[in-house]
Amino acid sequence: IVLVLVASCGEQNPENSASCGFAILGAANKALEQLYTGTRVLSEVPGDFGGTVPARVPGHGTTPALVGETDQGPIVAYDGEGFPPAPGFGVIMVNDSTDAFEGVLIYNLDPPMGYPVLGGVSNGQYVIPLLGMRVAWSAVSTERCPLFATIDSTAS
Repeated sequence: IVLVLVASCGEQNPENSASCGFAILGAANKALEQLYTGTRVLSEVPGDFGGTVPARVPGHGTTPALVGETDQGPIVAYDGEGFPPAPGFGVIMVNDSTDAFEGVLIYNLDPPMGYPVLGGVSNGQYVIPLLGMRVAWSAVSTERCPLFATIDSTAS
């Protein structure tokens, strides 16, 4: 049974497989654990953050989200499934081994207190805080079950 679950991650769209769905929920929890240590929190937005970015709520698929600018910092316009009712928060995910921005993970939880708010994530009705972190990427994303699916970054 385990072999069947692992093999099913190799489907054309791994986000549609149950095994990768469970893996992504586990990865979101691992990322949250890393965030709560406080040592990986970003105090500023990474330089490669902008344009159309991958974003997702754990348990839902990756959605292209557009990043805009406000006086309070960047705002991520999220038009996907599962946007949390306030409170909630988004996290800019930066790969700690490459320093590359990977995507925005959106949590349906109270945001941690005392962390720098870098901007916001909006569903068009309200805005939740946007934090940032460096994450041990190999602990949360694999080639078979990536945390974020590839998106068309030229989409508008």
